[in-house]
Amino acid sequence: MSNKIINPVLRGFNPDPSIVRVEDDYYIATSTFEWFPGVQIHHSRDLIHWQLLTHPLNTVAQLDLRGVGASQGIWAPCLTYDNSIYYLVYTVVNSFYVKMYDTPNYLVTATDIRGEWSEPVYLNSYGFDPSLFHDDDGRKYIVSMVTDHRVNKRYRGHLVIQEYSVDEQVMIGEPVTIYASNDTYLEGPHIYKRNGYYYLFAADTGTGEGHGQSILRSRNLLGPYEAYKGNSMMTSRDNPELLLQKAGHGDLVETQNGEWYMAHLCGRALENRTEKGDRKYTLGRETALQKMEWTEDGWLRLANGTTLPDIEVDAPDLPLHPFPVRPARDDFNGDKLDIHFQSLRIPLDHTFYSLTERAGFLRLYGREGLGSKYRQSLVARRWQEHAFTASTCLEFDPASYKQMAGLILLYDTQNYYYLHVTHHEDLGRCISIVCAVNNNNSEPIGYIALPDETEQIWLRAKVDHDKLQFAYSVNGEDRFITIGPVLDASTLSDEACQEGWFTGSFVGICCQDLTGFRKPADFDYFEYYNRDPKGAVADYA
Repeated sequence: MSNKIINPVLRGFNPDPSIVRVEDDYYIATSTFEWFPGVQIHHSRDLIHWQLLTHPLNTVAQLDLRGVGASQGIWAPCLTYDNSIYYLVYTVVNSFYVKMYDTPNYLVTATDIRGEWSEPVYLNSYGFDPSLFHDDDGRKYIVSMVTDHRVNKRYRGHLVIQEYSVDEQVMIGEPVTIYASNDTYLEGPHIYKRNGYYYLFAADTGTGEGHGQSILRSRNLLGPYEAYKGNSMMTSRDNPELLLQKAGHGDLVETQNGEWYMAHLCGRALENRTEKGDRKYTLGRETALQKMEWTEDGWLRLANGTTLPDIEVDAPDLPLHPFPVRPARDDFNGDKLDIHFQSLRIPLDHTFYSLTERAGFLRLYGREGLGSKYRQSLVARRWQEHAFTASTCLEFDPASYKQMAGLILLYDTQNYYYLHVTHHEDLGRCISIVCAVNNNNSEPIGYIALPDETEQIWLRAKVDHDKLQFAYSVNGEDRFITIGPVLDASTLSDEACQEGWFTGSFVGICCQDLTGFRKPADFDYFEYYNRDPKGAVADYA
């Protein structure tokens, strides 16, 4: 029996996958939007087991997202390799919830996938989702979609291609339209060359439950391109019972043995629906893999003979290469933050946190509020499953109600649940919950005084699909008591949020000091583990 790929292979918010093989190694790059560092790159050698390897955009010189809105920032990276150089092209969306989008596209390079990566080279601003194609004559081209800000749009879908000069590091020649349609919207384009044909591989019909993947081809790079009669060649749109919804935005890779696979985004829905009837996706858009096959007449289709994505897929005939299981608990004993932690919009330097000021603790210095799009002292990681538990222990002695620290579950600056320690004029040090649902805030428990003699406070969150229950302890991590009502975790989802639409839910720790004096909080550990539906710890990391 062959080994199986179990989808999604990248669980939790990992959308817009771009896959590349370099000898025996496979890499997938995914979008990070407003989260920093920019772009996640996972590594595999068997397409079954994947490990987060690096974030290539990790300095302010490479990426400064201060002020960008929710679900803006880094969109749809394209990772390619040619002549011992890795190329990464991507969009930085500076404004999106307006008619006139600002979408500059950039290129960085490296000779080692782990970096250092170069400073960004500006390419163009036609639209988002740029992709780099390396033709077999050595010339390189950027293909990207084009946005149309006009009230009466001429095109639903518009793709252009333009040559890129590696030596001059600029676009050269004139852009050429290779796709323009009033009927079908295409984005996320990639070009491949095989057996004399140029294949245009592009996502169709948006990125929601109507999403799909299309393929076109031409004998000429500049077109015209003929669409496959079987398009959408993959989609979940007519099968709402499938686990993998929103299937589309694919990229192709050929194995060492000549097998073909597509990496594509997908989503796992809750049963909860918005008032408009849309299902909610707290995990955001994830990454899956499908096995592909070429037809006798030179078209590409799913190897399962349908247009539907599979949960279990036959793996390639490659040696298994599992990675060590990462511990669920981080005791902050190292000199760097865990690679799964990210911050918002900018890197956190010594003015935000320290792992050395107090051995075995992460010290966060209070900065701006949870609505800030500039300087938040917050580190968080993705939800990977619909059922999980996260906990922490902190020491924090606030002197003002404007100082807070604790455990947070969030989607964006308008949507979060925050169990935290703060100060109240009548109670002193206390614990409270803030709930934000599309910028409507509530405090369901008010403020509960904490014992004066207790230094450490343990905080815990249990999520079971759409249910969130907080708990806390002043007597040790094995003596939690529930606090507050069962909250609606489904509000932290793509369809439920009014400002951000494209990311996923995070859980982490943070500290605010709205006085500006940067009151610190010390966190002893952070623990996150997934649970199966019966409540046991799941065997995936």
